[in-house]
Amino acid sequence: MVYPSNFEQKLGFDIIRQLIKEHCLSSLGQQYVNEICFSEDREEIVKLLTYTEEFRKVLLFDEGFPSQDYYDMTSDLLHIRIEGTYMEHEQLSTLKLSLFSIIQILTFFNTRPEAKYPELHLLAREISIESSILKKIEKIIDEKSNIRDDASPALKKIRKDRSAKQAIVEKKIKLSLKAASKAGWTPEDAGITVRDGRLVIPLLAKYKRQLSGFVHDESSTGQTVYLEPTDVLETNNEIRELEYAERREVIRILIKFADFLRPYIDDLLQAYHFLGFIDFIRAKALFAISINATYPGKVENFPVITWNEAVHPLLYLSHTGQNKLVVPMTLSLNSSERILVVSGPNAGGKSVCLKTVGLLQYMLQCGLLPSAKENSGFGVFKKIFVDIGDEQSLENDLSTYTSKLLNIKYFLENLDENSLFLIDEFGTGTDPGLGGAIAEASLEKFNEQNSFGVVTTHYSNLKLLAGKLNGVINGAMLFDSGKMKPLYQLKTGKPGSSFAFEIANQIGFPKDVLKNAALVTGKKQLDFEKELQDIEVEKNEIAKKAVEIKVADEFLDELIKKYQKLTEELEKSKYEILLKAREDALHLLRDSNKVIEKTIKEIKESQADKEITKKGRAEVDKLKENLRVIPDAPGLQTPEPRKQKPLTTIIPTQQPQPYQGYIDDFQRKLVSFQVTIDLRGKRADEALSLLQRYIDDATLLSIPEVRILHGKGNGILRQITREYLGSVKEVKKYIDEVPEHGGSGITVISFK
Repeated sequence: MVYPSNFEQKLGFDIIRQLIKEHCLSSLGQQYVNEICFSEDREEIVKLLTYTEEFRKVLLFDEGFPSQDYYDMTSDLLHIRIEGTYMEHEQLSTLKLSLFSIIQILTFFNTRPEAKYPELHLLAREISIESSILKKIEKIIDEKSNIRDDASPALKKIRKDRSAKQAIVEKKIKLSLKAASKAGWTPEDAGITVRDGRLVIPLLAKYKRQLSGFVHDESSTGQTVYLEPTDVLETNNEIRELEYAERREVIRILIKFADFLRPYIDDLLQAYHFLGFIDFIRAKALFAISINATYPGKVENFPVITWNEAVHPLLYLSHTGQNKLVVPMTLSLNSSERILVVSGPNAGGKSVCLKTVGLLQYMLQCGLLPSAKENSGFGVFKKIFVDIGDEQSLENDLSTYTSKLLNIKYFLENLDENSLFLIDEFGTGTDPGLGGAIAEASLEKFNEQNSFGVVTTHYSNLKLLAGKLNGVINGAMLFDSGKMKPLYQLKTGKPGSSFAFEIANQIGFPKDVLKNAALVTGKKQLDFEKELQDIEVEKNEIAKKAVEIKVADEFLDELIKKYQKLTEELEKSKYEILLKAREDALHLLRDSNKVIEKTIKEIKESQADKEITKKGRAEVDKLKENLRVIPDAPGLQTPEPRKQKPLTTIIPTQQPQPYQGYIDDFQRKLVSFQVTIDLRGKRADEALSLLQRYIDDATLLSIPEVRILHGKGNGILRQITREYLGSVKEVKKYIDEVPEHGGSGITVISFK
């Protein structure tokens, strides 16, 4: 149930209905759009949403779906239910084209895994078309939609006879024209023409009796007549009879086909309703893509709203066309916080916020995908009531306030725990004190009825209700008091200021008048209004700084752990290198001592023979060349030989430092690394290359969290970013930044 009767016009759903119609390919699809209606049945809502979501995926990720020849043949099929009736050959051609499209659609779903589009697959499974129908049609009409000569033996003979006689007539009439032209009886450049379906020759009126025949027509001036020569009259009459016979045979063929088709009419009618419904779903899916709508994360069978980054669809389309951004809205209404009182400056987005709530909820319950993030949750309401705009009626002598009172009276009488109400500028239209009091009492009653709702107001007494009544919360449309401009952002929990004096001052309102107004209002009230908004803006900034500090703190903590781990690895490697060097040195010493001892022994045994001594010295010199003399390695003590000192200090060749290059590169990357990369303004291929290198560096440096600034715009860079991140196994998750810090224009990445 929705209220009032012009509910759709109030919220702008009539425009959405028209936009969906424009995406339809057939009148059948448009008829389904006309029949869109509010549903309270969760199962029906979910099924309609699922149809649209599956088709959205068909359009985005699949190819080859047929999208032409969506003709409505239902009235023609109903017409031939009666014996003796038939379709003309033009209708037969349209039937052929549209049936072929239906078969292509069925083939599309039947050739794909059932799990890919399960609900659409079920729809297609219910449709059956007799395979011989198209074959029958093709035997009757050709590619140009004309009845074939061989549609029947009789028709073939009739047309053959007619062609033969036509040739005879043409030959004779050409001879007559030639003779008349030679005699000068015809106008200049005269040629054979047709009158009343018969071939004739033009003659100058003054010579019309010079040639025997029948005059069928004359020119507008009367100077030329069109005559059928006597020698072709009889043959033309025979041709005319053959034409009548041809028409009778064509009708007989068409009646015979209608008789064949009649038993399948019910199946065909179902097939055309399927075609119209597919056209309808396709149109909804195209509209969903145009407003960046998605399937909600949850659809509950009770009233609840948990929306993330919801946007008004019509505002989104308008802003996208102007390359402007829409500030998304995050909203939560549940059993403990059911009624939201939204305050803030004029032109700050209060009414848009209100209409967004009503429009998205109504769209969902009409089976349309809502323009909110996929992790949003929706509930089902039994009733939605709105009071938006001026309902002043001269015809019924109703003032604006009277009409608003009648609406509130209706709300009071009909609201319950399954209802959603939306009231814009609650209490206005009469004395502020009295109007505010009635609005406050009505809001208390709405709360007692456990109904859900959103109201906008400037009245302080309504803002203060949140502190008095359980279930009522405040919300503010934020305003930058420094720059004096609205932020169009909803912040729940605190009321907002109207900023009446600040806005008046900015537009150059007379200062003496403002000064007197301030005296009337009172300084406390003005300070209260200003501080409300300043607190929210400062709170926003603090929250932003807190996030930055948290990220920096986590990064520093991770960096310390990384350095500690690296130090431990280096110490361990250093110990292993030194131990290995010591072992190598011991081996070298043993080998060297053996060579020296052998040399000394040989010298002694030969009693210092010159040749043997020379040879021994050469072996020792060779040993020296194979050793590299360097300073003692730190921490390495060379053991003394057992018997005598070596000829020289033997130290193993210095080992290379395998970690040094890695450490230097790591330190350079770590010092220059930024936790945010800006891809805006880049081409798609350039942005992807930068992103890949950036993610590689972040993974190497063990950075816990980074941000990709890609902007909103047309969403191309965001799509590229998301697709690539989905393929990186080191990425733990990626989400949009919180609205106050950039929203869907920034992707936040956490690593495993």
